Amino acid sequence: MDAVAISDNLISVKRLSATEASRNFAEVLNSVERGGEPLLVVRRGRAVAKISPVHAESGKDLKDVLRSHRPDREWAGELRELRESLEPVADPWRD
Repeated sequence: MDAVAISDNLISVKRLSATEASRNFAEVLNSVERGGEPLLVVRRGRAVAKISPVHAESGKDLKDVLRSHRPDREWAGELRELRESLEPVADPWRD
């Protein structure tokens, strides 16, 4: 997990082989979680996956936007009309 590559946006990213990722998956996840940096998984010299940490969001920004824009009173009626105008689509996989 020591190799470093430069991503397309010129940020250095640690690389590891798919074999190493497979054999040490728990360690890889712990490294990403603790270090907060992504890892690039490479197979036969070609990048095949990127393992990145998930950043928790509180939803505060979304709540602020929703509070700053008043609800559209006509929206619910328009949505109901649209749904009523739709015809069911046959699913060939279920017939």
